[in-house]
Amino acid sequence: MAADPSSTPSAQPAANGQYSGQGGRLTLWGVAIVIIAASVFGDHQGPGTVPATSASAPATASISPDADTRRAARPLPRATPIRLLIPKISVDAPFTPLAIGASGQLEPPSATDTNLVGWYAKGASPGERGTSIIAGHVDTATAPAVFAGLYELRRGDRFSVDRSDGRKADFVVDHAETFPKDDFPDERVYADTARSEVRLITCAGDYDHSVKDYTENLVVFGHLV
Repeated sequence: MAADPSSTPSAQPAANGQYSGQGGRLTLWGVAIVIIAASVFGDHQGPGTVPATSASAPATASISPDADTRRAARPLPRATPIRLLIPKISVDAPFTPLAIGASGQLEPPSATDTNLVGWYAKGASPGERGTSIIAGHVDTATAPAVFAGLYELRRGDRFSVDRSDGRKADFVVDHAETFPKDDFPDERVYADTARSEVRLITCAGDYDHSVKDYTENLVVFGHLV
């Protein structure tokens, strides 16, 4: 069963006083390039064509995924994100672009900077029509990282992205869920959308020392307002 991030933060020190994280691999990093191409690439002008059979929510939802009834804002033009601001959990972090590496996996942000988030630069930019992917580490080998408090976000919480065009993209949290990394719903999380949406992703669950990775991912779903 997925751990409830509202009661069990992932960035707790291990018994030896050291943080167990090693900049754990997000499931996003392990998604096959064909899945990324099907769900994130594109012109973001409408819903993706990912099969609907993978769009069901798991029974381990940590926060109610009821659809948000508030009207979404009109999408913004494409622009590079500059800073992510989440007042509730004191996040004020710069962005770095993420790309698919030679292995066919999306490369994570550097684990040497604990206050850094990454966005998939060939997908939708935050505020643009489509699904924007924003990822950050929950911890490093020595300390909590930028998304250590992501588990605290709840439906209705607000966050924003400062953009290179001088505009601020404001988002509201719809819901959050934890997923086992070995049963991650790629299409549901990454699929393109007709409105401007965002996914905030980090590691969650227990830290498996044998594989040096966390067992789950926490995904916060939000949309532009």
